[in-house]
Amino acid sequence: MTELKDLRKRIDEIDDSILELFTERMDIAGEVAQVKMKDGVPVNNPAREKEIIVNMCGKAPEKYQEYVNLLFNSIFNISKSHQVLSMDRPSSVSSAIEEAIARTDKTLPKSASVACQGTEGSFSQAAAEKIFRRPEIMYFNSFEGVFNAVEKGLCRYGVLPIDNSSYGSVTAVYDLMRSCSFHIAKTIRLHVCHNLLAKPGTKLEDIKEIISHPQALGQCSDFIKSMPGVKVTPNENTAAAARMISEGDRTDVAAISSEDCMRIYGLEPLKTNVQNNENNYTRFICISKEMEVYPGADKFSLILSLPHIPSALYNILSRFAALGINITKLESRPIPGSDFDFMFYFDFDGSVYSEDILHMLDSLSEECEEFHFLGCFSESC
Repeated sequence: MTELKDLRKRIDEIDDSILELFTERMDIAGEVAQVKMKDGVPVNNPAREKEIIVNMCGKAPEKYQEYVNLLFNSIFNISKSHQVLSMDRPSSVSSAIEEAIARTDKTLPKSASVACQGTEGSFSQAAAEKIFRRPEIMYFNSFEGVFNAVEKGLCRYGVLPIDNSSYGSVTAVYDLMRSCSFHIAKTIRLHVCHNLLAKPGTKLEDIKEIISHPQALGQCSDFIKSMPGVKVTPNENTAAAARMISEGDRTDVAAISSEDCMRIYGLEPLKTNVQNNENNYTRFICISKEMEVYPGADKFSLILSLPHIPSALYNILSRFAALGINITKLESRPIPGSDFDFMFYFDFDGSVYSEDILHMLDSLSEECEEFHFLGCFSESC
């Protein structure tokens, strides 16, 4: 034990020296920030970082070179965050959040114009009616139509599905999130039960075709496999599929849709609860054109792109780890027209009043090649 104590004592002494040098380095980094601000030089300087890392790795014993690489990448990330704060200039991110908090009402309005994809009886409608007591719903054929309605001011809010507990993300919505101007004001998780609906008098063995939205078809894949030979046809929306069957003449086609659609369109259930998992939940986002931050907001969502280099994502994740932030979702999507470049979608927990989180967002907005802050909001069931 004496030998271990001696070794730990030496490590403690080295740690004291590291802390002293680290403090000195950070003080100088703060001075560098002032010079950069005066000269109009950006904080991020990848060329210099690469030069330093190559130099340091060259000086280090070969067995430690990878560790040296990680060490200095972490130091650079910390230093850049400190420089951003040292410049003491308004950040578009934290300023926008603070302004949104100041102008947003204490609660969501009870009645509002809301854009939804599909038609009457859709799950988006059900989500909107849980968020708002008296929503004035306008229906659009596509997810893009919902985004456009909000962006152009036709509707104050839009409600869209974003992901499902058993079938993953609604990729069409994720792909639109980067190009559309909007903010997330609220999210809600809706328990989704699917039913196989057909015209009155139809029997299960009569069915030759099943129609529904691709997400619903995926969520009911096990049931569909139990009906070999039946044609599966994607449709724009579960409610639209039910309406199509109601208005058509065929009695050999069924829709995977909701119980509400059964009542609205006069259909009968051939089989209920056909989803793969009883605990089948879809998360919906409520979007607005202007940023709205309501009391109790404890979830953040953002999009960013990173350079296609080793450790780029690790360097970002280390920021979250250092602050003890729980990332609830991390998804990558290819950037259209790029050569294997990706956007990353982050959802994470945290208080909107946390200065540490706001500082991190400020830093990321300065350093990332592309950065979109989507909103800070609360989620309900």
